[in-house]
Amino acid sequence: GERGAAGNYGVLVKDVDAFVRHIASAHGIATENVVVIGQSFGAVTVATWVHDYAPRLRGMVLAAPAFKINLIVPGALAGLKMLYAARGNYFVKSYVKPTQLTRDAARIASYHADPLITRPIAANILLEVDEAATRVVADAGAIHVPTQVLVSGNDAVVYEAPQQEFFDNLGTENKELHRLDDFLHDTLGERHRAIPIGLARTFIERLFAAAPAQPGLLDADQRGLTKTEFDTLSRPATTAAARLYWAMSRFWIGVGGRFSTGIKNGIATGFDSGSTLDYVYQNRQQGFTPIGKLVDNVFLNSIGWRGIRIRKQHLEQLIGQAIGLLKAASQPVRILDIAAGHGRYILEALAARPGQADSVLLRDYSPANVAAGRRLIAEKGLTGMVQFEQGDAFDRAGLAALQPRPTLAVVSGLYELFGDNNQVIKSLAGVAGAVETGGYLLYTNQPWHPQLEMIARSLTSHRAGAAWVMRRRVQAEIDELVAQA
Repeated sequence: GERGAAGNYGVLVKDVDAFVRHIASAHGIATENVVVIGQSFGAVTVATWVHDYAPRLRGMVLAAPAFKINLIVPGALAGLKMLYAARGNYFVKSYVKPTQLTRDAARIASYHADPLITRPIAANILLEVDEAATRVVADAGAIHVPTQVLVSGNDAVVYEAPQQEFFDNLGTENKELHRLDDFLHDTLGERHRAIPIGLARTFIERLFAAAPAQPGLLDADQRGLTKTEFDTLSRPATTAAARLYWAMSRFWIGVGGRFSTGIKNGIATGFDSGSTLDYVYQNRQQGFTPIGKLVDNVFLNSIGWRGIRIRKQHLEQLIGQAIGLLKAASQPVRILDIAAGHGRYILEALAARPGQADSVLLRDYSPANVAAGRRLIAEKGLTGMVQFEQGDAFDRAGLAALQPRPTLAVVSGLYELFGDNNQVIKSLAGVAGAVETGGYLLYTNQPWHPQLEMIARSLTSHRAGAAWVMRRRVQAEIDELVAQA
């Protein structure tokens, strides 16, 4: 895209992942033998990547991370958001002078002369990096990579408090923070940069003097960040005002269910049910009266359901990629989904690639989902190729005995609903026993959700109408469970 711009901030985070993967494949350097150094905006991008992707890095060094930019003008961020909402994307010019970055005369001159330095930044990136930084600082407990933070003590470009908060929240015990009292923002380009570079070198040498750190999250369902969060959400809110607020939330959801088809279905079957997810996937507003359709539209466009539909797109893309890899290796394409709901994402992925799968077995524990899935198979003309049967996704022996052995297994939206890691390991071990050597596993995870408390205190689950309380799994945890299986 245009310099200073991207479709969204996630593109930049993905670029970091792609580059590190390139280093690994092109130069044979394993990820656990890589330390990534980022400064300012780049440090935020590195931290976001480590949080979201959970790479098994040896460590990271973050210099002057721009977790909160000093925009000088009070209310500037709110104004930028309003303007973006009104007119779409635009560019914001940085008024940071090189003399605010460093006292090194050569660096100042190079800043003026370097044609690759671009002062304008796209508004969507500026706003999204602020959102990502806020999220990563708050949830830094999910980060288990050894981390060094270098803080410039005389930094007028970014605020120091979020840097300290990020450090305090980090989930790794192997961490250190150094405050360089008189340094400007360009920590690694300041006049006395030998000091922070020396600190980084010492940190990196210490990391390589020991074995790579292992997060050890197999028992995260018993202790730690997400267990504490889960326990808090499982108990009633602590104040009378909060309890009243959530009671009113449940009341209005009940009222909404009288008009909105989606809310009505969620109340009847559980907001986490296969029926509700299939309704969300279809994304067609329905309801009693125009008001009902309006309420249904609000329901369908909540941030969580928008994310679910993006997850569906990603699954379909990954299924296509896996089919391509199997074909390229002259392997049969035998697909298994152990908890398919209605199976829509599998069936629509297959519809886009007719004749490419040799066999497909969809399974679900719910007879209602199996019946709905079979109807959908017939509707899409896939009766001869796709089978749908009732089955327990946590039956290790039953999964391992499935025939013919799948070459592509899919587990989508299941483990997010079950916080017990022993259950998940049993399921994954069954899948591992089933999948042919050289096959693939696609799995989903929920490391973060902005509406976790609302869901826990307002929505009901498929489990006899009990509250829908979820324990998040940080990405490193689910990856460790998969590796264990």
